[in-house]
Formats: sequence, structure tokens, C-alpha cells
Amino acid sequence: MSWLHHLDLALFRFINLKLSNQVFDALLPQCSSNAWFIPLLLVLAALLCWKGGARGRLLVLMLAVVIGLGDSFVVNPIKKHFERPRPYHEVTEANLLVGKGGRGSMPSSHTSTWFAATLIAACYYRRSWRFMLPLALTIGFSRVYLGVHYPTDVLAGALLGLLYAAAGLWLVDRFWQALGRRSFPLWWQQLPSLIQVRPVDVTRAPATLSAKACPEPADAARLRETQWMRLGYILIAVLLTARLWYVGSGRIELSEDEAYQWIWSKHLALSYYSKPPMIALLHWFGTALWGDTAFGIRFCPPVMSAALSLLMLHFVAREAGARIGFIMLLVANTAPLLAAGSILMTIDPPLVLFWSGAMVCAWRAMQADGRTWHWLAAGSWLGLAFLSKYTALLFIPSLALFFVLYPPARAQLRRPGPWLMFVPLLLSMLPVLIWNAQHGWVTVQHVSENAKLDKPWHFTLRFFFEFLGAEAGLLNPLYFAGMLVAAFGFWKSRRDTPLLTFLFAMGAPVFFGYWLYTLHSRVQPNWIAAGAIPLLCFTLLYWESRWRAGLKSASRWCGAGLLLGALAVIVLHETSLVRRVTGVSLPVSVDPLKRVRGIHDIARLVNETRSEWEEKEHRPTFIIASHYGLTGQMSFYLPEAKRGLPGQPLVFVRTSRVPKNQFYFWPEYRYPTTRGGQNAIYVSFNDKPEPPPKELAAEFDAITDLGLHEITLNGQVYHRLQLYACRNVHARYP
Repeated sequence: MSWLHHLDLALFRFINLKLSNQVFDALLPQCSSNAWFIPLLLVLAALLCWKGGARGRLLVLMLAVVIGLGDSFVVNPIKKHFERPRPYHEVTEANLLVGKGGRGSMPSSHTSTWFAATLIAACYYRRSWRFMLPLALTIGFSRVYLGVHYPTDVLAGALLGLLYAAAGLWLVDRFWQALGRRSFPLWWQQLPSLIQVRPVDVTRAPATLSAKACPEPADAARLRETQWMRLGYILIAVLLTARLWYVGSGRIELSEDEAYQWIWSKHLALSYYSKPPMIALLHWFGTALWGDTAFGIRFCPPVMSAALSLLMLHFVAREAGARIGFIMLLVANTAPLLAAGSILMTIDPPLVLFWSGAMVCAWRAMQADGRTWHWLAAGSWLGLAFLSKYTALLFIPSLALFFVLYPPARAQLRRPGPWLMFVPLLLSMLPVLIWNAQHGWVTVQHVSENAKLDKPWHFTLRFFFEFLGAEAGLLNPLYFAGMLVAAFGFWKSRRDTPLLTFLFAMGAPVFFGYWLYTLHSRVQPNWIAAGAIPLLCFTLLYWESRWRAGLKSASRWCGAGLLLGALAVIVLHETSLVRRVTGVSLPVSVDPLKRVRGIHDIARLVNETRSEWEEKEHRPTFIIASHYGLTGQMSFYLPEAKRGLPGQPLVFVRTSRVPKNQFYFWPEYRYPTTRGGQNAIYVSFNDKPEPPPKELAAEFDAITDLGLHEITLNGQVYHRLQLYACRNVHARYP
């Protein structure tokens, strides 16, 4: 079809070269990318959701779902299949006014998106085509004028956009017809079609509704609760699927703790230097299912997040109604701290899950129909929480605070249940106690040093407000402000609500205790993770009661918090969106994904240096990292190092005379005895050149500074490394 290509090329030359003028040169690049488009789009979407009623909300939903799926599963696969070169590769004199595209030329994604949006908007607002169609045509024309697409790319994009938009609308509507009629009959009765949105007289059942699908008024309340629960299940399933896809996509790399604790799973034990054994068991479970991959390591967090969501949905629905339970799901999943815990494999996700399970069981045990086994279940959950993180022991003073604040609950203390709760907890503590007894109680020393208990008390406000700001960011600023106001308002009201008192007691001691501890020393923001769920539940139920009392602004505050949290969570999953929206890259110093980017490049750089040095010296060469986390990351991202685990490691951490990390307890990681006479490459994160550590210099005959090396992404420096070549390690162990 050379004639078509020649015609295509001629039209491209005519539009790109012959029609070139200063006005188009200034205006049309704005159709490709600009700093104001995404913010304007977000504001418009917010206005449609706020003021547009069902029609506006459905338009936003359809645009997001249909265009997102169409671009991912229709346009991009076609681009990849054809791999058509961009026209500026063939037309060397092309007037290229924007950046070169990173993917193929056929079809035009910009054009397909705008034509799909035009069709979708016309389904909900008929007259919108009057301005949407000219915009879509302008976008299509601009892609050729700017020099990044052939005319046939634009034509194909327009046709594809119209086709997948029409197919997507039809499929989504058919799905609603099938699902809504059976599972959401009350909502389906009010909105029988997602495309033709018309006011429906809900006092009359549509002719297509069967007698079973049109419930009697007496059943409406029960059925409405069922519908909210079903919607909650759908949300949990969607989030689980999305998170599993995300962790398997490779968009972020392993953090230091994830890689370090993955190595623990190769050495299963009763406990470890700094943590209980649960984290190693979860790593072992995930990698046993999916292999030593990032997906295997991070398989458990999305699953635990889904389990936590189910637990809280049922708990809140039982106590306050399914609608509030569904809102609690939205709140929990738009709090950045909990959203991060649904992706990263750290000790916090299991702690939060098991703490919440213990909390729910303890509350259930204190109800009128509570049983002793509920207390035993609470103790079992608490035992699992302790095996995840030692912070779990704060559950005991939190429960004691509830008995202090709510005197009627003290009757439970005259029964065996609360005391039997300690039986499974004490049993779960045995592995940690046995391991520590065998290793000189090293964990006690580590935890006390980590909490600065070995330092004298010096009153300081240095960390007080730093902690406050960090928690506001991690819990969502609007939720955080609402939580503080709710806490003080609740305390002032004399705590006459048992559920609110219980939730307050389950979270406040953790948060306020650590906040006060900042007067002594710095507290890591994630230390309050155990109290996040009860405090968010407490905040939601407090403001829901105020809303029922007539404070209508509470719902608007919650809606604003959900919107802000959703945007924050999306950006935290992909911080490069800031650059796409504003045109300005997020500074590396404030990029929360800095810890999980560029790690593979670090491992590749170090391994290339090792190979060159090994070839030059004709002597086996291993790797030493300055930090245990970097040791774990390079062990994971170097195939040769991964194959050697657990018995023959290639990457080591610097040796020490006293325990400083878990590697101290594994003889194979004592490189002076296992690698005697070999060379090594030492890796350290340094912003400026520094001499090698004296302890390292004493272990080798000579050390050569190989200089600083930078790891860059998108033109920004993410990491600076200093490498040292170390010759002939002494065959001894310090």
C-alpha cells in the first residue's frame, strides 16, 4: 500500500510544513501539553461530581473507566503491534514543535482520547458536541501540525476512540443492567440505565421489575443495608486487584527493609535481632507461592489490606450501619499511611490487621451476647500482632484505659474472659523469649537504644511539631484535623458513648503517647500505625453523630477529605504525575518514592565495577555495603547474588564486633573468614568524597577510592554512591 503511504506523507508535509505560521506555532503546542490542563480538568470533574447530580457523576465515572480501559487495552496494544516510526524519522526537515513521543505513531492516543470523550460527553449532555467536537478536531489536526503523527494516525485514533467509547458505554450499561437488577434493586429502580439518565418516579415500579425485584417498603431498609455491603465487597475486590497489578508491574523497586527482611525468610528462626518472626514468615509465604520476585515479596500486603477492609466493613456496619461501613472503607483507603501499608511489605501491615482483629473481638466480648471465646480470640489476634511488632503490647494499657473511662465495662474484670486473653498472648511471646535468652537478650538492648531509653532526658520541642506535621500528612490533613477536634470534643462531652470511648481508648494512647515522647527524642511517624484504624473509626463515628444532630458541614468536610486523600494516594503511587501535570519534576529530596527508585541501577553499577575489578586483578571479588538495607537490595537485584542465598552470599554488610543487625548472627556473612584472601568492592551512600571507614581499612591490605557515582532518573540525581576497591581481605574475624 505504498500509494497510501505516499498520500499520507504528502498530507503530513502539507500540514506540517506548508501551513506553518507563527499563530499556530504559538497556540497548537498547548494542545499537546500544558501546565493548566490537568488542574482545570480536576476542577471540572469536582464541580460535576458536586453540582452535576447523577448525570455529572456518571459522566466523570464513564470518562475515567472507559477512556482508561480503552487507552490501556485498545490503543496501547495497537501501538505496540504496529510500532510505526514517528514521521520526523522519515521527514528529516519536519517542523517538530514538541517533545518526541516515547511510543509508536499508529494510532494517535491524544486523538482517540478526545474523540472518545466527545462521544461519552454527548451521551450525558447532548449539546456538548458543539464545543467538544471542534476541540477533538483541533487536537487531531495539532498532532500532525506539531510533527508527531501522520494524518492516518489521527484518523485511526479518531475511529478507535469513537468505537471503544461506544463499546465501553454499551458494555458498562449492560453490566449494570445485569448486576444492578439483581444485586442493587433499590438503586437500579432509581437509575435503570447508566446512559439514559432520566428522573424516575420511584413510587411506581418499572414494568420490567419483577415482584421480587421491587421490595416492599418494610424490606427496603434491610435491602439498602445489603446493597451497601455488596458495594463494599466490590470496592474491596477492585482495590485488591488494582494493588496486585501495581505490585506486579515493577513501577517501584524494593525498599531497604523489604529486601533485608526477605533475606530473613531464607533463615527462618524463632525471632530476629530487631523484629519478631512474623515478617520473615510472610516473606517466606509470598515467595513460596510466587518465587523470589518483587510480586512474591509484596503479595501479602494487598491481601492483608483486603482482609482488614472486610473486618472493618463488618464491624462498622454492625455498630453504625452498612453505609457508614462503606464510608469507613473509603476513609481508610485514602489515608496515605494505610495506603502505603497495602503495597509495601513491612511490619506495619500485619500489626494493623492483627491489632484491629483483637480490637473487634474484645469489643464483641463485652457485648450482651459476648462469650469467653471472644476474649480468647482477642488474645490470639493480639499474639499475632506481637509476633509482628512489639508495639502490640500497647494494646493492654489501651484496653485498661477503656475500663477506666467507662465504669460499666469493669464488670468484665470479674469474669475469666479478660484474664484468659493473656494465655494465647503469653504463648505467642515464647518464641521471642527463647531466641533472646539464647542470644543475650539483644533485642531488649536494641529496642531500648532505638527508643533512646539509654539517653538522659532533656526536654525539647524540636521534634514536637515535626511529629505533628508528619502525622497530618500520613493520616490525611483533613482527617487529622477532624480527629484532633473530635478527640477534644469527645473528652469535653464526658465520654458517655461506649463505642466512641472504646475506639478512643484503642487509638489515643498510641498517638498521644508517642506525641508526648517527642519531648524526649524523635519518633518515627509510622510508629502510630496500630492506632490509625481505631482513631479513624472514632473520628468518622463522632462526626457522623454530629451530622445527624444537624451539622451538615461534616459531610462536606468528609467529602473534601476523600477527594484530597484520593489525589494524594494516586500521586504517592506514581510521583511522576506531578511532572506530567505541572511540567515541573518533584524535587528528589521530597519525593516519597526516592527509597524505591534507582535500586536496580545501583546494583548494576556496582556489579559492573566488581566484574571489571575481578577481571583486572584475576582474583574473586565480592561486595560489601555500608548498610544492611543496601546489602538486601543488591542481594535481590543481582541474579548471581540471589542464586547464592542462603549459604553462599555475594553481598555482605560491614562486619562489627557487636550486634548491629541480623547479619551478625549468620556465620556465612563473616567475610573475613569465608572470603579470606579475596578482593571486594565497598559501596557507601555519600554526597561528597569521604575516606573509607577505619574498621574497613584494617580488614584489607589496601583500599583504592573509585570515586563518586550518580544514579539519575528523568534528569534528576536520586542517589550518590562512593565505591572503593579493597584488596586481599585478612582471613580473620574481629
